[in-house]
Amino acid sequence: MKLFSKKELNQLIIPLILEQILGVTVGMVATIMVSGVGEAAVAGVSLVDTINILLINIFTSLSTGGAVVAARYLGGKEYKNACKSANQLMLAITSLSLVVMVLSLIGNRLILRIIFGNVAPEVMKNAVVFFYLSALSFPFLAIYSGSAALCRSMGNSRITLIVSVLVNLVNIVSNTILIYGLHWGAEGAGASTLISRMIGAVVMLIVIRDSRRPIHIAEFRLAFDPTMIKKIFRIGIPTGIDGCIFQFGKILVQSLVAGLGTAALAANAVANTVSGIVVIPASSIGIALITVVGQTLGAQAYDDAKYYVKKLMKIAYIAMAILNLGVIIFAKQITSLYSLSPDAADMALLIIITYSSCAILLWPTSFTLPNALRAAGDARYTMVISIVSMWVWRVGLSFILVKYIGFGLLATWVAMYVDWVFRSGCFLFRIVGGKWLKGER
Repeated sequence: MKLFSKKELNQLIIPLILEQILGVTVGMVATIMVSGVGEAAVAGVSLVDTINILLINIFTSLSTGGAVVAARYLGGKEYKNACKSANQLMLAITSLSLVVMVLSLIGNRLILRIIFGNVAPEVMKNAVVFFYLSALSFPFLAIYSGSAALCRSMGNSRITLIVSVLVNLVNIVSNTILIYGLHWGAEGAGASTLISRMIGAVVMLIVIRDSRRPIHIAEFRLAFDPTMIKKIFRIGIPTGIDGCIFQFGKILVQSLVAGLGTAALAANAVANTVSGIVVIPASSIGIALITVVGQTLGAQAYDDAKYYVKKLMKIAYIAMAILNLGVIIFAKQITSLYSLSPDAADMALLIIITYSSCAILLWPTSFTLPNALRAAGDARYTMVISIVSMWVWRVGLSFILVKYIGFGLLATWVAMYVDWVFRSGCFLFRIVGGKWLKGER
């Protein structure tokens, strides 16, 4: 008998997809709202979002490490250790987020100048304000991220969907009031983010303290447990390095884009928002793989683990094809939602079409499949492949095509597609070889 029934998989995956749709759609709506203030505001928010994703990745990676450890304990029916790992995750992630917040607040303008250089003054003005307000929200985001990961490790993605609905409703309402009502622009987007993350953190803390759940935190302990922290870090640190290097590479590429002008920056911002939507099915299934593979390996059901990886990857490809073909067909209508100049709109349209076309074939094997390896403790392999691929192809090829050959914005995206081809080949080789099942326990 399989550990997860079809009904249980649906109950895990469908809320994850809906939650991600909510998150990305609200981000898209916020970008549309900010675009009404002007391209400088969109560009400034876009620059900071690139840095924010880098910093947020640290919290997500630790959450992944904690979720893997908790899921493995849960699969082995070690409930006391599962709860202990939850407490240690929340302690570690909150402490780290406070450090990141302080550094971001102190180094706000300096960080922006070092990374992006001398962008237009109006763009920098918007970026500074948005970065400051975003930094204040990091501890709340970390608490939300850790709590949500623990809920998903139990297979309970329904509760995270409900909280996500609440958080995103707050975000939309506050954006409407602050951007359209008070005409705050980037300030409104930043304040809305802060308010919604505060509410999300409070609600998720209440959820994770519920003793009726198999994984809960009845009492927060401020003492670090080196053994448990090591287990969390064994997954979290390689995943974090992987993600941070990946995002840092994206920032370097963004610095190239910043030199191509405000129209290119605005087009890139819109394309980035849409690109987040088209990968939702595969991204959601990647999150589900952490729970499914983690629990099956915790129960030492190795054949089940292989079965679920194949099954979930098949679902990811079918869903990606349906969604992305729809986006390709309606790409022009999607770009028309934004207040872009004709040049920016044309660039965004071309990127959206090429991105969706490549994502159907390559995104699941590039980014969904590695989560099966991480859940098995094989995080170092994914880290090495990701770092090599990012720097050789996405960053290296982008610099060659843009800086030395003189191609435009599309070249940075083409370099990314080449990166996907390399990643897919390496991760498929690892899965087929079966070595991932012998990852660190």
